[in-house]
Amino acid sequence: MHKYNMGIVGNCSYMAYIDTAANVKWMCMPRFDSDFVFGSLLDARKGGEFSVTPEGNYQSKQYYIANTNVLCTEFECAGGRFRVLDCAPRFSQFDRYFKPLMLVRKIELLEGNPQLRVRCNPVINYGKDRPDVVIGSNHLRYLNFSMQVRLTTDISLSGILEDQPFVLDQNRYLVFTYGEPLEAPLKATAEDFINKTVRYWQGWIKSTYLPDIYQEHIIRSALILKLHQYEDTGGIIASGTTSLPEHHGSARTWDYRYCWFRDAYYTLKAFNEIGHFDELERYFEYIQNILVQEKDRIQPLYSITGRKDLEEKIIELEGYQGNQPVRIGNNACAQIQNDVYGQVLVSLLPLFVDQRLSITKSHSYSALIGRLLTAIEQTMDEPDAGLWEFRNVKQLHCYTMLFHWAGSRAALKIGRFMNNTDLCARALKIESMAIERIERCYDLHRQVYTQAVGSPHYDASTLKLITMNYLDPRLTKTHEHLKQLEAKLKTEQGLFYRYVHPDDFGQPEATFLVCAFWYVDALACVGRVDDAIRTLNGILPYANHLGIFSEDVGLDGSQWGNFPQTYSHVGLINAAFRISRKLDQPNFK
Repeated sequence: MHKYNMGIVGNCSYMAYIDTAANVKWMCMPRFDSDFVFGSLLDARKGGEFSVTPEGNYQSKQYYIANTNVLCTEFECAGGRFRVLDCAPRFSQFDRYFKPLMLVRKIELLEGNPQLRVRCNPVINYGKDRPDVVIGSNHLRYLNFSMQVRLTTDISLSGILEDQPFVLDQNRYLVFTYGEPLEAPLKATAEDFINKTVRYWQGWIKSTYLPDIYQEHIIRSALILKLHQYEDTGGIIASGTTSLPEHHGSARTWDYRYCWFRDAYYTLKAFNEIGHFDELERYFEYIQNILVQEKDRIQPLYSITGRKDLEEKIIELEGYQGNQPVRIGNNACAQIQNDVYGQVLVSLLPLFVDQRLSITKSHSYSALIGRLLTAIEQTMDEPDAGLWEFRNVKQLHCYTMLFHWAGSRAALKIGRFMNNTDLCARALKIESMAIERIERCYDLHRQVYTQAVGSPHYDASTLKLITMNYLDPRLTKTHEHLKQLEAKLKTEQGLFYRYVHPDDFGQPEATFLVCAFWYVDALACVGRVDDAIRTLNGILPYANHLGIFSEDVGLDGSQWGNFPQTYSHVGLINAAFRISRKLDQPNFK
């Protein structure tokens, strides 16, 4: 069974992926979508290395300090025991968040006098080049980067350069910086940064709203989700990796280090559920800045800075476990995906109706509502690539029509809030147009809504007809639709395929994890709460050893696809909250 045996640390400026051998397998700087500084995840030879490794045989385990994103990798070897604490500093300082491009690594002696090696070999230009190295008084300086890059440490610099082992007889420190170097005292500063970062994350979790159930899983999902927000702009990426295949040998290797507008609705809903409004408002600002700049269509995705051109390129790397191609960029940015307009409208609704948010900000969004509604009307009968981003197929997708419907209903609520009768009238008209087209997706003989108008294919995205209240959960029609999807798309393990028909790349093999969470959500909606709980309990073991979920899951329980997948963690949060609300209802038995 394949698992991603890695944890991640980050501070809303960058992320680092660290495996159970305390090797930094993936770290892009200065941004999520930048060139990697360490990238052995995609190429062991070209990707460089930043590792802390015991001599000889060892056993290791990995865990987070409770309720934080500070990662510990603990080793037991012939000479004793030690652990590596990895910390991306983040804490409040001078009325702002201190979040430098800095990885702090503390090597903490636990027992005995183990021998170990430290290797630090960053790379440039996606592994094509290696920097020259200059020895300083207590640091190694790596040249030829666009900014200053240093490793500051109290370990022998010559020993690191010559790959020599040393005896660990006291705690040691490694501080890797990209940009502004560390000039303060090493030990005191590293300890201070670690302690303040632990307190920051634990304080953040204390301010998180949790239901009575699945708290451990929601906490980790919230912490993971937070790491994927680029605080400078507010954008939230789908994942921090590129080119991790949907299944071995699939050629389905995509770059997910970008912000999908489709995800906005689900992500903002999750932040709302857990009571984190600063992150929600920052994401609103990211969306607004793009919408104001766009004069034509809204793209499905943008860079974390709002850049439109995400040209897809193939680079010469061996790929994860030999899976190619390795892609940088994503051509889906040029696709027509018309559900985006409704997604954004639904995402903006809380600004107008949720009194906990800054009501003054809603006025700056008002002009966008009519424009988005017009876009829905103009694209109502335009075939698109759909949410699964088919590259060679365009259809009138049921999911797109659902968000035409949801977007027009959101516009109606906003129109009523603003006392705008013209907007309300337009929204009602467009809502009825969307309903007519959704119903054209209904197969009366099979009693199921299909993928698109005239399509015979089953599609897990039509679960959202239930969870978004298009279908009344009390109706037999709703239950029959759910049963049809269960029969055709659900696996024996309780996982869910997006669809099972061949697509641009052949027959799908792995299941798409968020669909399983949508299924749990739908079960709870129709009152099958016991089934929802049982299914969710069966999904949880598909996380890795740290409770982190991937994008895809194989039938053997293997993790595949980009990792972590924010969509998956958002799906867990929203499904768990749905179950909790159902359990809290007075008539629930």
